[in-house]
Amino acid sequence: MSKLFTPLKLADLELPNRVIVAPMCMYSAEHGKMTDWHIQHLGSLSQSGAGMLIIEASAVEPQGRISYGDVGLWDDLTEQAMGRVLESVRRYSDIPIGVQLGHAGRKASCEVSWKGGAQIDPNHELGWQTIAPSDIPVNKGDTPPLAMTLEDIEAVKTNFVSAAQRAAKLGLDAIEIHGAHGYLLHQFLSPLSNRRDDEYGGSLENRMRFVLEVFEGIREVFPKEKPVGIRISASDWVDGGWDIAQSIELAKALEERGCSYIHVSSGGLSAAQKIDIGPGYQLKCAHQIKAALEQMPVIAVGLITDAHQAESILISGQADAIALARGILYDPRWAWHAAAALGEHVTPAPQYLRCAPHNAKDLFNA
Repeated sequence: MSKLFTPLKLADLELPNRVIVAPMCMYSAEHGKMTDWHIQHLGSLSQSGAGMLIIEASAVEPQGRISYGDVGLWDDLTEQAMGRVLESVRRYSDIPIGVQLGHAGRKASCEVSWKGGAQIDPNHELGWQTIAPSDIPVNKGDTPPLAMTLEDIEAVKTNFVSAAQRAAKLGLDAIEIHGAHGYLLHQFLSPLSNRRDDEYGGSLENRMRFVLEVFEGIREVFPKEKPVGIRISASDWVDGGWDIAQSIELAKALEERGCSYIHVSSGGLSAAQKIDIGPGYQLKCAHQIKAALEQMPVIAVGLITDAHQAESILISGQADAIALARGILYDPRWAWHAAAALGEHVTPAPQYLRCAPHNAKDLFNA
């Protein structure tokens, strides 16, 4: 049996295989509310054959959205909209579904990606004032964020916890905390964006404090049998920034607190980043973190596109699961094709059974 198609246990949730659909922003919500687009999009991905589907970054408060098109989970209306989508998707699929909870911090108030993604002025009808650990903008010329007060920090932590409670009410199977790609939690971690001189800045212990407190708050209110994991950027790819050594210390601290998994990405905090992009370019980070942990599962992501490549990563012990983002947008049946390539099986909806090619009749578990 291939490693990619063996089950993986996260807390008490057993995934049927180790292919994860990574959270990907679609910028197609209305005032934070999911729309029919999400029924179509997530419905398609729910038939992918993957072991788990993670809903895109969902803001815990309106000013935490990356763009005006971001999904939210901060009030009854956004919760009801997500519930409607989940009800539709679950009618035809039993894939485990998680949600990524996040806050964009200084990277909020931006245009949607296909319109360039630039920051929108806070005085524009589609923009708002951003917040961050320190008043340092992402790019020269951007409106600087407001440095968060201790009261602001407490309010955002409360909103993460509230969103987790809503996720529990919706029956979601997992929560992933967004601590990557230059968004608010990552901004607290990195010395490039965090210049505070209080208990949330300066030393590594202080810069990790906000992330750990958010995790602890969410873990306390989300059902203990269900996983709470985190996605991090293991490196800023900038000298003097957040790096792999600090990521290992964060991973150890999270494991001690009962974190269910760590999803290892990188970059996104600084325009000065220098990344040598190629197949599996983030694997070294995932492997180093995994080697430092006792047992917390590590999810690898980033230009992993081939079934045999994914299988090799798992067999060699570099990671415990493989996440796909752009690759599964391009090929929403990636896991079917991976199963065929590795001599394994997937279980599709019965409506799809007759589509098996004649030379792969054994691909499907009927």
